[in-house]
Amino acid sequence: MITDPIFYAVAVPAVVMVGLAKGGFSGVGALSLPAMAFVVSPVQAAAILLPILIVQDVVGVWAFRRTWDRYVLAWTLPGAGLGILLGWGFAASVAPSAVLGAVGAISLGFGAYRLWIERRGAIPVASRSPGYMGLVAGVASGFTSQVAHAGQPPFQLWVLPRRLDRDVLVGTTAIFFAVVNWAKVPAYWALGQFTAENMATAGVLLPVAIASTLAGVWLVRRVAAERFYTAIYVLMMLVGAKLLWDGVA
Repeated sequence: MITDPIFYAVAVPAVVMVGLAKGGFSGVGALSLPAMAFVVSPVQAAAILLPILIVQDVVGVWAFRRTWDRYVLAWTLPGAGLGILLGWGFAASVAPSAVLGAVGAISLGFGAYRLWIERRGAIPVASRSPGYMGLVAGVASGFTSQVAHAGQPPFQLWVLPRRLDRDVLVGTTAIFFAVVNWAKVPAYWALGQFTAENMATAGVLLPVAIASTLAGVWLVRRVAAERFYTAIYVLMMLVGAKLLWDGVA
């Protein structure tokens, strides 16, 4: 396994961010891969994170297993499957930095727009955009998730305006990404990324991953629904700004 202490000084906070995201604070987990890319290659960072994400998904799905939206999953999951295949097929020709930059710009703009229209406590009418837009969002989420573990923002672009109940949103997000992360396993296996070093390193980080996910579940259930949505939009802007910076830099 990796023994460099500098790696763990970066990886532990990155895994905590993913845990909080899996616990309900969606979006902040997208910062984990760019952070770890400072100390290892982005490809190796993604391979180490994938088993951790799968274990964290189990905690999130179990915690919110009774609250999820069938309509959202029925439209987004088929698209995600296609997006993962596209990400696998274009892995050699698509620069992850370009993907991160594009996702960051969209996230930053969307988060700012939603905060603007919901200023002074005004809550807009829930969006009822057609299902095929959810299919498109699923394709984008699957693609960015396969390339850079950054599938949250495209998924949120379609789902957040629907104003789901807080626990329903968290449960739906947890199930969606649990399926997506398992679907990515064959691609990472084919690319030879599940090495002994990567798996051993992921195993060392697993206790932090589980504890941070449980902490996220505990925290999100104590935040009022209105403040929860505001927090998600702020996180989207922060994540978007960081991803945009990484993409440009």
